[in-house]
Amino acid sequence: MRAAERGILSTHDYKKSATRILIVVMSIVILAMVLSMLYPIAVTFLNAFKSTIDVNSFPPKLLPREWVTTNFKEGWDLMNLPLFMRNSLFVFLGNLIVTVAALGGAAFALSKLNLPGRKLIFLFFLSTLFIPPSTYIVPNFVNLKDLGLMNSFFALWLPAGASAFNMLLLKSFFDDINNEIFEASRIDGASNWYGFTRIALPLAMPIISTLAIFIFSSAWNDWFWPSLIMHDDQHYPVASAIYKNVINARGIKLNIKFAILAMVAVPPMVIFLLFQRFIMRGLHLGGVKG
Repeated sequence: MRAAERGILSTHDYKKSATRILIVVMSIVILAMVLSMLYPIAVTFLNAFKSTIDVNSFPPKLLPREWVTTNFKEGWDLMNLPLFMRNSLFVFLGNLIVTVAALGGAAFALSKLNLPGRKLIFLFFLSTLFIPPSTYIVPNFVNLKDLGLMNSFFALWLPAGASAFNMLLLKSFFDDINNEIFEASRIDGASNWYGFTRIALPLAMPIISTLAIFIFSSAWNDWFWPSLIMHDDQHYPVASAIYKNVINARGIKLNIKFAILAMVAVPPMVIFLLFQRFIMRGLHLGGVKG
């Protein structure tokens, strides 16, 4: 008979009054944090079902007096959501390709190739994680303007190839792959490109799937950077379009605004809930080790 695995706290620890009080306090804090995160989401979705009078009533009530479902159709017809969602998917696919090609190749080279000074290169990438993102917004903007890439999706795709965090996740995953696999392929005459595309990338699908979820969330929710470099609605991703045409717009009913926000919030929430286990598994497999 297998012995029960001992957790952080033993049975004797649970009998102590101080331990029980601490557990109760921690449970209350965690519950408060959960409610503080779920409350804005609940308010958004419930207000989307309210009438104009109900949503502007004071004092406000959480549940609608009358459930109105026509708000979603009116919000869908108000702006070209399919176009903006398509643009966000374009941004996501481009960022994913750049991440796999550029950052995946860099991670493979630092992990499996005998590059001179690769430890210094790795430390250089690590050091960039300490730079606040706000400091390189202006340099990136100037560089993209000089390259003539303003108001194009390339201005969103190219910066994706400079994510040190994504590169470090990929490198940590490649470090766990046995070097003998690549040595055997070289003995058989395979090139490093073959080892990267035919061996490393197929084995790295768990961490790539995790990065794809993160990249999708970023492409769907980022509004600031696209608002700087895009100049017309035809190129706006969904977050920038919502910020310009809904959040800052006047004359739109409040319940219609909440209906639009609820519709654009559904895809990332569904993807996260469906692929949550892949996120945890990918972070475990590609976790940076000390």
